[in-house]
Amino acid sequence: MIKSKMKIVISILVLSGVVLAQAQMGAGNSAQTAAPGTMKSEQPAAPGAKDRPEENYVIGDGDVLGINVWKEQELTGPVPVRLDGKISLPLIGEIQASGKTPTQLKSDITDKLRAYLSAPDVTVTVLQMNSQKFNILGRVTKPGSYPLSATTTVLDGIAAAGGFLDFAKQKGVYILRKNSAGAVTRIAFNYRDVIRGNHPEENIQLRPDDTIVVP
Repeated sequence: MIKSKMKIVISILVLSGVVLAQAQMGAGNSAQTAAPGTMKSEQPAAPGAKDRPEENYVIGDGDVLGINVWKEQELTGPVPVRLDGKISLPLIGEIQASGKTPTQLKSDITDKLRAYLSAPDVTVTVLQMNSQKFNILGRVTKPGSYPLSATTTVLDGIAAAGGFLDFAKQKGVYILRKNSAGAVTRIAFNYRDVIRGNHPEENIQLRPDDTIVVP
């Protein structure tokens, strides 16, 4: 009887040791699994830089700007750039706009408004790039040069030119774009695909002096 009881006790101790070891291993695995997740949350991915081409845009004569001064309705609204390159605003009068970027003009307006407002919050956007143009050639109703707005796409350009003529190769449209070094890049545009919702990325925003060619 004594030997039997000792065997039972030994068996219970062995089983307890196995269960304890398994529990410790499970806790270790859980910690290892959680660790990567914890590291990811502590090191969030840096936000991607967004292209802001308008910030580098040089304002020209004939452009239309959107001037917004927070809580100052009389200073907010569309303002055309005159042929002399200046704009007129209440309180500060005339200010040179042509030849500056929106950021530079914002700084100039803010500086002048400080004589009248304690903390002017100014935003300057380009509503119409009338000093910049794009071209469209080939089998369209009205080929030529057109004013470029900040949001003009290839589809917008084709629409501005009155659409296609008969026998236009709508799948073979392309855009010619010159870079700062003078090299010309040819960008394909399949009109049929884009209007069907396929490859919407081809409907790019046009840049100054881009040329749409419709064979």
